[in-house]
Amino acid sequence: MTITEIKSTFDVEIDACASLSELQELKVKYLGKSGELTALLKSIKDLPPEERPTFGAKVNELRKQMEERFSAASETLKANELARRLAEERVDISLTTCTSRGALHPVTLIENQISELMIAMGFEVLCGPEIETDYYNFQALNIPYDHPARDMQDTFYITDNILLRTQTSAMQARLMQRKKPPIKVVCPGKVFRSDNDASHSPVFHQIEGLVVDKNVTLCDLKGTLEYLASNLFGPQTKVRFRPSFFPFTEPSVEVDLTCCNCGGKGCSLCKGTGWIEVLGAGMVHPLVLENCGIDSTKYSGYAFGIGMDRVAMIKYGIPDIRLLYENDQRFLKQFGR
Repeated sequence: MTITEIKSTFDVEIDACASLSELQELKVKYLGKSGELTALLKSIKDLPPEERPTFGAKVNELRKQMEERFSAASETLKANELARRLAEERVDISLTTCTSRGALHPVTLIENQISELMIAMGFEVLCGPEIETDYYNFQALNIPYDHPARDMQDTFYITDNILLRTQTSAMQARLMQRKKPPIKVVCPGKVFRSDNDASHSPVFHQIEGLVVDKNVTLCDLKGTLEYLASNLFGPQTKVRFRPSFFPFTEPSVEVDLTCCNCGGKGCSLCKGTGWIEVLGAGMVHPLVLENCGIDSTKYSGYAFGIGMDRVAMIKYGIPDIRLLYENDQRFLKQFGR
């Protein structure tokens, strides 16, 4: 093909290009290593010497024109492609994607309410590590390696000495070792036990209270729990102590409250008894005080532990603890308004 023929054919083909890929193929056809223009340059050696400069100049001029046309066509096709994508992939930024407000989780509501009540009574709120040592989780609380109470708690062990805490009482032991009485503290947080059914979860929440001072008695404990119960479930709520056993308290009590559903008359929630077991408590065992460097002949104390998930279930009428952790927005949006 002559220079004139190549230019004429090129003008028609570049005007017909509808995409960048077609444009690239055309560029290879004319300017590639085996392209039409490259073939013309290679043919210079076959011309008479006096014709070579003029012919070479014409070929280079055509190359320059082609490169300019390719550049202009490329910009045009890119602009057209962008316009097409903007039209097809257009996002309506005015569309409302969230129509509901968030709400606090029922367990968070209970934790906040209990913490505020305890702060009003002069308690300090402390948090501790969720990964604990066997010493603070058990031994410092009068639960040695061979103690049968360990069988009551199915524990997640990481090593023989490291575990996921089964109770926030571990933080109380840490505090008593570094701070001397008077002590008045509550410790909320997650705890972990290998248990899973309608009323138990492998991850749940406790808030445990501790008071250590001179002349602390069981009456002080009951007064604190009566104040807490009346503010959580209503002023008509009564508190009942039943003897029990916990290795870190002596004496130990199970604490029942009058049923918030029937007011103590008896219903399906309280199984006709009029009472609901809510928490465990007692006077701090003298050995626990001594283990933490506190003289048990001068000081006494009380401790209690509340399952915040259980309180939420009772207060809000939640039948299955697993509902608290399934993250169903239809369920959660009922709370915290």
